[in-house]
Amino acid sequence: MSIFDKCEDTGKLILRLTVGGLLLLHGIGKMQGGVDWLGGMLQGAGLPAFLRYGVYVGEVIAPIFVIVGFFTRPAAVIIFINMLVAVLMARRDAMFQLAEQGGGAAIELELLYAFGAVAIYCLGSGKYAISRGKGKWD
Repeated sequence: MSIFDKCEDTGKLILRLTVGGLLLLHGIGKMQGGVDWLGGMLQGAGLPAFLRYGVYVGEVIAPIFVIVGFFTRPAAVIIFINMLVAVLMARRDAMFQLAEQGGGAAIELELLYAFGAVAIYCLGSGKYAISRGKGKWD
């Protein structure tokens, strides 16, 4: 085993902790403040209001799975879908805009979470995970 093998698994861990940990903080904020405000937005798009609770799956449960490295790839897919829905439902008007402060894309945070999740899906959990990177879904 070379130093690069250890570095690769460490990089996977850092990516999982960063994407999962930061997104989990958004989920905790939604747990504290509630998601009732999403119901009207969903109904306006012709979707049932109860789907608002899916945000807890995408921003609490899936990030926890990513952080600990358990069913990492399915959890990363859920995070990607969550971010896609967030952009399409709440940030559609900002998709092609620049941020007001400092330039950059107005939806760069959502894009970082979404494509961080894609990277996690592609790379898997690595050996510093509950599954030790050996599971079919990790």
